[in-house]
Amino acid sequence: MIKPVIPENEAERLHALRTLQILDTSHEERFDRVTRMAKRMFGVSTSLVTLIDEDRQWFKSKQGLDITETPRDVSFCGHAINQNGLFIISNASQDERFFDNPFVKDDPKVRFYAGYPLKIREGVNIGTLCLIDQEPRVMNAEDQQLLKDLGAMVEQEIKSIQLATLDELTLISNRRGFLTLVEHSLSICRRNKAPMSFLLFDLNKFKAINDAYGHHEGDCVLTKFAQLMRKTFRNSDVIGRLGGDEFVAMLTDSNKENTDDILARFVEAVDEANSVMNKPYTIEFSVGLAHFQYDTKKSVEEMIQDADAAMYEHKKKEVR
Repeated sequence: MIKPVIPENEAERLHALRTLQILDTSHEERFDRVTRMAKRMFGVSTSLVTLIDEDRQWFKSKQGLDITETPRDVSFCGHAINQNGLFIISNASQDERFFDNPFVKDDPKVRFYAGYPLKIREGVNIGTLCLIDQEPRVMNAEDQQLLKDLGAMVEQEIKSIQLATLDELTLISNRRGFLTLVEHSLSICRRNKAPMSFLLFDLNKFKAINDAYGHHEGDCVLTKFAQLMRKTFRNSDVIGRLGGDEFVAMLTDSNKENTDDILARFVEAVDEANSVMNKPYTIEFSVGLAHFQYDTKKSVEEMIQDADAAMYEHKKKEVR
């Protein structure tokens, strides 16, 4: 068995998936309608809307299957998300990647698989609309187009969710999306009795960049800053753009030492980006840091305000 390759943009992919806040949620008619149609139209035993998390494949919608998730390592969909188009296996028992897969050797004895990778944006696939059957099959061009059309319907539903929680420019969580994700992370910290930290970032001289070089360059700065946050912070951390030139991060299970390490890595990443951007300006920022214990009585907004106050103290020291 050949395990699925992890995409190069895995951190970006996982962030996009988790921003949607649909993992481990109830079935929804808008997705179930498509999987019912797919199962009936193609006459297969199983049709699924799958989401590929860090180490598992979870089923948002399922027809013809009882389980809710499988390990990512043995999933067909883990391979499918690495494709730009359909991923089709006509007979898994004769395919070197899958002939000894446990789902091929044992129940449900998969033979045919066809997966449409679900794009949240170009190059970022979060899961699939897939068909599974116990008999080998060949898909003709008409069938392939039909699966693509059904997959596009699922993508439209996902994008409608995305619009409410994602910052359109930087493609990280907006304020609403960040607060939603933080509430979930806060519950985990309280359950595990783990401390947390909030970092509030404010871009320095951002207005001057807009005024001197135009809003397009300002947008480039915001986009690059968000990209560096995605690459530097851990998958367990929550990042977002609060608005304007303000960004925020919540670090879970954090203490002063590991928070300082992450911040140092981020400063290094920004410095490196400045050295290769070949721009008439540099990305500069002030940051405020606030630590909290799991049993803090403060609300999320109050914790952000504490980090914001620390950021302004940092900014005043820089001016001096």
